Amino acid sequence: MPVKKILKKVAPKKALSAYHYGMAILSAIVYRFPSRKMVVIGITGTKGKTSTANFIWACLNEAGLKTGLIGTANIRIGQKELLNKYHMTMPGRFKLQRLMRKMLKAGCKYVVMEVTSEGINQWRHKGINFDIVIFTNLTPEHLTSHGGSFENYKNAKGKLFDLLSKSRRKKIGGNLIKKMIIVNADSPHKDFFMQFEADIKKTFGIMIGEADAVAKDIKDTYDGVEFFIDEKKHELSIMGDFNVYNALPAVVIGSSLGIPADAIQRGLKSLKLIPGRMEKIDEGQDFTVIVDYAHEKESMTAVLNTAKKIIKDTDNKIIVLLGAEGGGRDKAKRPIMGEIAAKKANYVIVSNVDPYEDDPVEILEDIAVEAQKHGKIRNENLFVIEDRREGIRKALSLAKKDDLVIITGKGAEQSIVIGGISSEWDDRKVVREELEAISNKQ
Repeated sequence: MPVKKILKKVAPKKALSAYHYGMAILSAIVYRFPSRKMVVIGITGTKGKTSTANFIWACLNEAGLKTGLIGTANIRIGQKELLNKYHMTMPGRFKLQRLMRKMLKAGCKYVVMEVTSEGINQWRHKGINFDIVIFTNLTPEHLTSHGGSFENYKNAKGKLFDLLSKSRRKKIGGNLIKKMIIVNADSPHKDFFMQFEADIKKTFGIMIGEADAVAKDIKDTYDGVEFFIDEKKHELSIMGDFNVYNALPAVVIGSSLGIPADAIQRGLKSLKLIPGRMEKIDEGQDFTVIVDYAHEKESMTAVLNTAKKIIKDTDNKIIVLLGAEGGGRDKAKRPIMGEIAAKKANYVIVSNVDPYEDDPVEILEDIAVEAQKHGKIRNENLFVIEDRREGIRKALSLAKKDDLVIITGKGAEQSIVIGGISSEWDDRKVVREELEAISNKQ
């Protein structure tokens, strides 16, 4: 068993918490508090954080504001982009502070950062002076890390807003930076996050008419999404109408900073790719392949609903590969995912995601059994294939002309953890390799 796991088992929780807190402060001291010299935007919520961060980055850079980004899929320093190799949204405290120091040295004026409840519990947000915090949405996920309590999970997210409300305002370039809270007005948890103090409070939404930014007339297209805000047309180059929610915080921030509406629109449309988020893989095949990070109820539902819109009312098939994580992650979501996939896809392949040290077969069966209950038949339109590459190969082999294959669960993650051993992995690379193998056989 790794030393870290042993320490977690034997060390008192208060001692571990004190250790994490101390390391967070020490790392900020070592790298000389870089967050004090840039405008820091923190994004928290169950889903959509990565896409939200990238849309904000795109709009700020379009306006000439050099911006860094730290997120689940990618890390950006201005125009330079790296894939996140750490297999965690918020890298360790020293890595976070070192990245921000690099961004500051490179001339970044803004930093956009995903902030997770797990990272908050380990005090990774301490030593970072946030100026804008955004709440996207909240659904049951990661509850095991919060004692199985949704209320604990929500309160952990709230600690980011509490930190902002108690943080000192910065002066950058002689300008006082006001503290801002941005909240999804359509969320039933809106009031909880809006209660925290800030100089400016803004909202966004689709269903609530009185929000500061309300998207209307949303329309999916094959190449993306279009929608209107106050009669102004906006276009996204990334598929999925759920991405409108992810784009709206960028509109709110851009407007608050005085960025012209045309520049905001150019920024949104210029973002052609978010690694592993509704990412098309095209190797010349006559069917569509998408790699997406969807790994829980809401995101899986959204992705498969988008798939249905793409194929419309044709006889073309939707083929989905899915799985679920081990390592103490939520077991309750497994049958839910199996049900959703069975109802919304024609073919279902259940395969490894990151079982960690758990039994992979148990994880896969939790999903597959539920898919069977909702009409899928093993070895006919339901396949349980433990090896992920073999699972991807099977999904691609089932596709005919104009079908849609969706590979979910990992997105652009750069590793896979099986039996406690981490190995290099990238769904997108594996898909390309398997498509090439299919092409060579033809």
